[in-house]
Formats: sequence, C-alpha cells, structure tokens
Amino acid sequence: MDTDYVIVGAGSAGCVVANRLSKDPKVRVTLLEAGPPDRNPWIHIPVGYFKTMHNPTVDWCYKTEPDPGLNGRAIDWPRGKVLGGSSSLNGLLYVRGQPQDYDRWRQMGNTGWGWDDVLPLFKRAENNERGADAYHGDAGPLSVSNMRIQRPICDAWVAAAQTAGYPFNPDYNGEGQEGVGYFQLTTRNGRRCSAAVAYLRPIRDRKNLNIVTHAQVTRVLMDGKRVTGVEYRDKRGQIQTIGANREVILSGGAINSPQILMLSGLGDPEHLKENGITPHHALPGVGRNLQDHLQARLVFKCNEPTLNDEVRSYASQARIALKYALFRAGPMTMAASLATGFLKTRPDVETPDIQFHVQPWSADSPGAGVHPFSAFTMSVCQLRPESRGEIRLDGPDPKTYPKIHPHYLSTDLDCRTLTEGVKIARRIARHAPLSTKIAEEFRPSADLPMDDDAATLDWARNHSVSIYHPTGTCKMGDDPNAVVDARLRVHGVTGLRVADCSIMPEIVSGNTNAPAIMIGEKCADLVLEDA
Repeated sequence: MDTDYVIVGAGSAGCVVANRLSKDPKVRVTLLEAGPPDRNPWIHIPVGYFKTMHNPTVDWCYKTEPDPGLNGRAIDWPRGKVLGGSSSLNGLLYVRGQPQDYDRWRQMGNTGWGWDDVLPLFKRAENNERGADAYHGDAGPLSVSNMRIQRPICDAWVAAAQTAGYPFNPDYNGEGQEGVGYFQLTTRNGRRCSAAVAYLRPIRDRKNLNIVTHAQVTRVLMDGKRVTGVEYRDKRGQIQTIGANREVILSGGAINSPQILMLSGLGDPEHLKENGITPHHALPGVGRNLQDHLQARLVFKCNEPTLNDEVRSYASQARIALKYALFRAGPMTMAASLATGFLKTRPDVETPDIQFHVQPWSADSPGAGVHPFSAFTMSVCQLRPESRGEIRLDGPDPKTYPKIHPHYLSTDLDCRTLTEGVKIARRIARHAPLSTKIAEEFRPSADLPMDDDAATLDWARNHSVSIYHPTGTCKMGDDPNAVVDARLRVHGVTGLRVADCSIMPEIVSGNTNAPAIMIGEKCADLVLEDA
C-alpha cells in the first residue's frame, strides 16, 4: 500500500501534522499509532491521569537505567501509547516556555524558530477561553481553559509566595513568565482536550486520511539515501509495509523517534554495530542531547482537610463523581497542579530558572493513590538543566525497550539550582498564610537544616522524580551532533523529517505539551512549503 505522507506517532505533534496535511483532498495521509484508539473513558476526564499513567494498555511504562545523579535509583518515565500520545495522559498544563528559549534556538542557527516566528503558531493552535489578544488565539482547535476548581491550600501558597516577595502573574504565557499564579489547562467544558480530540476528532471522516492504530513502526525503508516508506507490526503481530510517495515524518517522541532511526541504521555507526544493526548513514547525535525536567516533590502535612481527605471514602468519591456528571465541575476536572510559580534562584539570572507545581493533594506518584493524611505537595524543577543524557539501543529487536540514561544532576549548576529551589520552597512554606495551615514538614522533614546544601542535595537525589518532559534526542541544528536541520529534515537523507520534542536543541522553560503542538504546526507549514 502506498500513500503520500506517512506520519509515525499520533501524539501531540503527529495529530497536528495529520490534520494540516490532509486538509488538501488530493493528498493521501496515513497516520500510524503504536497504541489503541483513545476509547478509555479515563483519558477524557481531566483527573484520569491517576488511572492511565502506569497502565500498560495506554502507557509505554518506560523506566530509566539506574542513574548516578539520583544515587543509583531508576525512575518511571510514562509516555502515551494511544491516540493523542502523551497529551492523552499528561497533567493538562498549558505552558509555552519563555520567548528567550526560542530566540536561543534561532541564535543556534535554526532560522525560523525565534519567538516572533513561533508565537503566531501558538496563537493559531489555541482557542483560549479568555479571548484573543497579542499573545493568545481564540479560533484554534486546542481548547485552553481556566481552572474549574479552587482549593484554599493552593490560594494560601500563592498568597504566601507574594508575602515572600514574589509577584503575582495572571498570565505566565503572556508578556512575561515570572511570578506566581494559576495554571491554564488543555480542557474544554471540563473534558480533556488532547491532540487527538483537538486535531483528529473533527476530521475523522476525511477520505484521504487513514488512521491505523496498534501499528508499531519497526524501521523506515530506504532506497540509497532516500526514505521510501516504513515497516510496522500490526495488531496481529504481522509485519506490514507502507510506501510514502513524498515523505515520512517521525513524531514518536524523544524515546521512540531516535529508537526508530537507530533501528533503521541511522545513528552512531559503532553503537549500531554493537547492537547488531548495519549502519546505513552516520548520524552520531541520534539519541544524544537528552534533557528532562527533574522535580523535587516536597510534601507538607496540614492541620485542615485537603483533597487527600475528600477522596478517601466511597461516599465522598460518589459525591465528587456526581458533581462531575451533573456540572463538569469539582475535583475530577483537576489538572496535575493548580498553582504555579516561575521564579529566579539568583538575582543575576535573566529569566526564571525554576518552576513550581502546587497540588492540593499528596502521593508517592500519580497512579499510586493519595497519602492517608491531610497534606499538599509543592514540587520544584529546574527549567534549563545543563545535564545531558542519552537514549541507547538494547539490541536489534524493536520490541526491546531502549536504555534511558538521563544523567540527572551531573553538573554543578544543576545541583546548585535544584538545591536552591528546595530551599525557596521551604522558605515560602514558612510565610503566612500558608504557615498557619502546615502541621508538619513531612518530606523533607524539619530536621533537615535549611543551610545544609550538601544534605539538601542528597535529599533531592534520593527523592526527586521526572516531571515527564524528555526532549532533545534528535537535535535540530547544523553542528556535528545535530540530527535534523531547521526545516526538520534528517541530515543526509531525503524524504524524512522528525517533528516532536526530540528536535529541541535545548529544553524549553516549562511544560512541553504546548511546544510539541507548536512543533507540529511548524512542521506542517514546512512540508507544505517544500511541496
């Protein structure tokens, strides 16, 4: 079977590309997704990530290798394996990053990727319930909404942060990012607005768009240096091939896209040979330049009820479910966090270098259930880590997961920034009105001295986890380790692009779903221009 464009991966970027390219009825587009359709009802309920993360029917359930920066711990890396990709599992937080992030991409030689270039793409994608202005759109497919739930503990955090000297910011995606406030979400009328809901559902009846689920791509097919199609394993486990008359676009994400390239013989020749794969084209940067946001999750016990208490009994769970069913309101509309802050750890940094996610509940991890006591969580992550990891193959079998080496906290700056972020979190907790609601510093305990940086760093190494933002493994640029050029074309071959967070030369200063959708919009424009 042949088609014009094959898109590999129906995640945040892939859904966008499929929508935009199939708008021309003369063009045939095939979208391949390794996971199932997005029929699991928990996908569409905002708080459903408690049920979908770590669920192998819709989550790849990756795990890192033991990491020296985490004192030898291996940690979970959930990634969406379903229509919508990780936008069907994520915490729904709509964050673009800082204008300086994209201007740095441009300064690194990536023409067309500066803030002035990408802001129109963010606006084109967005349907913000606050309306259109210089920074926001209100006519795009991706619904962006205000919170439909408030909790006193999060309001107290925002107030305490202001008491501690941090300004209130009503729109961190607006004129400036710095300050504290509340998240906006990718929701519509209390329902998740994943990339599949936003970009695929309205166009499912296009005759020229073929969406194939349970189709795990094993490699791209090549004729010399030209990519001609892909090979994939279907639902029955049978190997199928599909030809691409024009292009193949990899949108598998920061783990799957480099894995597919390497399985296809595109990568570091020595590494490919070690894994029993014949090198086809040398691209030493494939799988390298891996970046992620590491979060230290601080938990504080409270002297008043929090969401932990609200969900503990079956009766209260029934009341919550009824409120959602009747009004699309209440705790089931909740994203991964309510309040946020983008702050500076030092006066000499130009823009915020840490981000807070504040939650009116506490748990060891999403999907693990809440703690059996009243508490809230204040997580802090470094926005622009220097540490670089890599994705490596573990043999030639596409069914074998690659090895993930994040190399967290492997530079002095990263260690100092996260340590200072934890200290800032603890200082905010000691300001009113938040301090009056805290019964105990639970994690870390008050026994950890505030001025002991070495002990604070060791605590962070022992307790920090990923905030699930892997990026950078198919880096955009023109240096020796770059994988794609500024038009997202894979260096040295024709007919192949990558469009997902793996192309980021540097991770953005915030959550990665909105930038992934922007990358999909940009890729579609580039493909159409070149066609």
